[in-house]
Amino acid sequence: MHRSRVVRSGLSALLLFGALAGTGAATAAASDTPSTSPAVKPSAKPASDGVLAAMQRDFKLTAPQAEARLAAEKSAARVDLAARKAAGGAYAGSWFDADSGKLTVAVTKGAAASAVRATGARVTTAEHSARQLDAVKSRIDKLKAPAAVTGWHIDPRTSRVVVEVLPARQSDNDVHAFLAKAKDAGPVTVAEAKGAAERPRPLAAGTVGGDPFYTGNVRCSIGFSVVGGFVTAGHCGRPGQEVRGWDNSYVGNIQGSTFPGDDMAWVNVGSGWWTTPVVIGWGTVSDQLVRGSNVAPAGSSICRSGSTSHWHCGTVLGLNETINYADGAVYEATRTNVCAEPGDSGGSFISGDQAQGVTSGGWGDCASGGETWFQPVNEILGRYGLTLLTS
Repeated sequence: MHRSRVVRSGLSALLLFGALAGTGAATAAASDTPSTSPAVKPSAKPASDGVLAAMQRDFKLTAPQAEARLAAEKSAARVDLAARKAAGGAYAGSWFDADSGKLTVAVTKGAAASAVRATGARVTTAEHSARQLDAVKSRIDKLKAPAAVTGWHIDPRTSRVVVEVLPARQSDNDVHAFLAKAKDAGPVTVAEAKGAAERPRPLAAGTVGGDPFYTGNVRCSIGFSVVGGFVTAGHCGRPGQEVRGWDNSYVGNIQGSTFPGDDMAWVNVGSGWWTTPVVIGWGTVSDQLVRGSNVAPAGSSICRSGSTSHWHCGTVLGLNETINYADGAVYEATRTNVCAEPGDSGGSFISGDQAQGVTSGGWGDCASGGETWFQPVNEILGRYGLTLLTS
């Protein structure tokens, strides 16, 4: 699905205004911004007018409420970094509460509570540390899960690993055996998977974030521009495959790809294409500049751009989750209640002006709703030694 000339012309104007000329195609450009902790440039507002408008629409907020929420989320992300350091081994997870605008940090030791509280976070106690729960989840990750088990994740609020099973399937022999082994690994809670009888599925059908690209007869979406190319989902293609852009012209080749296990890939660009630090708004919002990749805590607002369903927003529901696709499990994913559809795979997840990850898969659609997972962008950058392109 190609965007209009009007949108593409508007994007060129935006990039020229930002002192970076280009079109909607992803391709190489130089950047001095580090890949793992890019600088966040100051701005008068916490996000563009387009993002604020989308927040008002999807969260039913007034303009001042949307601006206040995004500002609170940026503050919470900074507090989260400081709180993790202050808690040390006692850190047991964190989450953002939109109603209060505050970050809550769980700790296992009373001695760490005062140090964490001094960072500005609310503090609660937990039975198990994040390190302990990570170890439990890692042990479960080594098990082969039956199809009725849709995935598992750490819930910092309950200090447990939650295993999700399709409705009415917990009594299946293979599910029963898997759950017994999972519970042997440590503190586990079993929950009914959302999405009725649906299990998560990759969202591939087929360079600016959210734009379409093609590998053979598969259409996917671009995630984020990096120096020398762009990142996307691994299930969109294999290393060495040729990639063609929205206009069917040759862009480059897949340089690295992993799926399952992880769902990440990167594509080099050339032949007249170049990279831009932009995510397309598809006319719903203005095209968004990318200024960094600070991680948004659970509870934060987040938006997604993809070539099928375009621009939608929602909330971060959980980090470091395992999705059990039919092709195999994908680890360390982030779950959201943002809808997505086939062809959106690889597309951009962004919170304010901070890149978060690339669309992996989910259940539901944008007519009835659903949930979608993404592979965190910082993990992809670290895996392939890439540098995120920022404005």
